[in-house]
Amino acid sequence: MAKHILLLAALLSAGYAQADDGKTQTERTQDIDGFTQPLKLLKFNPGLDQREFERATMNALSVYDPLESINRRIYHFNYRFDQWVFLPVVDGYRYVTPSFLRTGVSNFFNNLGDVPNLFNSLLQLKGHRSLETTGRLLLNTTLGVGGLWDPATSMGLPRQSEDFGQTLGFYGVPGGAYLMLPILGPSNLRDTTGLVVDYGAAQEINFLNVPHESTRHPEIWVLGAIDKRYNTSFRYGQFDSPFEYDKLRYIYTEARKLQIAE
Repeated sequence: MAKHILLLAALLSAGYAQADDGKTQTERTQDIDGFTQPLKLLKFNPGLDQREFERATMNALSVYDPLESINRRIYHFNYRFDQWVFLPVVDGYRYVTPSFLRTGVSNFFNNLGDVPNLFNSLLQLKGHRSLETTGRLLLNTTLGVGGLWDPATSMGLPRQSEDFGQTLGFYGVPGGAYLMLPILGPSNLRDTTGLVVDYGAAQEINFLNVPHESTRHPEIWVLGAIDKRYNTSFRYGQFDSPFEYDKLRYIYTEARKLQIAE
């Protein structure tokens, strides 16, 4: 009789131990949200491809663009203009112009561009940058023979880019609606206003009489545009994506935020 009782007790103890062990295993695999095997509930779309992934990503990186339909048309115009007109002209310019002459042209227009850089550095109360830009203008205009050479950079005064769009952003003006400008490319309402102000300021200052002469000799303006495109590395289609417009819009917006914050 005692043997039967001991055997029954042993069986009960084993059953309780197995139940406790199973309970422990359940607690160990149970997730905090109550699912014991959550991966089994996930459903994957076998048709999901890179294009769908990029579409979802671009939705997450959206930018305020109420004129998107118009902006996209201008974007496609810029794409074709760049491909059929601008880049062939730049290639011809590179082919017929020696490298030292191209460098001199770039230095000359950069020296003119330091005028609005100084103007906007002063407006943003950036004292150190204002002094550096003033030094650049003095050195490059005199020793650099009107800016054809750039001794200021070799003397430790690198070029700092500032525009009135950055000045407005510095004082808290939001970017506003995204805009794609013909030929000029990505912008927004604030930065487009800044372009107009910078152009007007350059005309009023008339540094080295170049702005006024450009109105009588548009070839100066054309050369400046070619030089600007020559020094811009961006190429339409380089993202190799059907969502290049969205990517360009987002990158421009974020880059401007960084420029304003520096």
